[in-house]
Amino acid sequence: MKRYSISFVIPMYNEAENIENTLKAVSGLARDISDDYEIIVSDDASTDNGADIVSTMASKDTHMRLVRLPKNTKFGGALAEGLKNVTKEVAIYTDSDLPVKGDDIKKGLSLLENADIVTGCSMVIKDMSFKRIIMSKGYNFLVQILFGLSIKDINSGFKIYKAVVLKGLRLVSRSPFVDVEIFAEAKKKGFRIEQFGLVFDLRTHGVSTISRMSVVARTFYDMIRYRLTGF
Repeated sequence: MKRYSISFVIPMYNEAENIENTLKAVSGLARDISDDYEIIVSDDASTDNGADIVSTMASKDTHMRLVRLPKNTKFGGALAEGLKNVTKEVAIYTDSDLPVKGDDIKKGLSLLENADIVTGCSMVIKDMSFKRIIMSKGYNFLVQILFGLSIKDINSGFKIYKAVVLKGLRLVSRSPFVDVEIFAEAKKKGFRIEQFGLVFDLRTHGVSTISRMSVVARTFYDMIRYRLTGF
């Protein structure tokens, strides 16, 4: 497998219970798969001490950087800011509770030989609540219909981007719709997208905030606005 220079991008909001272990695991993986890497934690105005934990670790490891947003943006702004700070030839995005295994990250990197974007698609339903199943399936269906993106799991917590995909990209979404915005803009430019199935690990600490009603509402607002105006 080719050894790329890699930027890990980890958006974070109130993940003090997870972020130290995640950064330790990502650091170990990074040393294994790359000779030139950085780890960017993009903090979405957390109210816990997660940012302090990252700052302390970054003071001891020059490969780590903390980017802090002044106010909460409901995920999209944190991911956009993290990707904007990428300096390596490949960007790997994953969530701050590290739901993806190292072997799956390696597999995703191997697929870059024939793709510009690689995205992981969940092979199992992690949240069996009727509400979450309907929301997830309905959202992915709308994305396929409205934007022509045949992505099975658009908001999965693992994606790899070649830097050329991100160059000059001005992201407007401040919600999880940012994933759709990136893929839609990449499709317009003819970039190749590859997806593969994997089993994401379940969260063991902390609470996901992605299904907050304020986040869901902003996601659908961004979807409608992008569909009508393309921003």
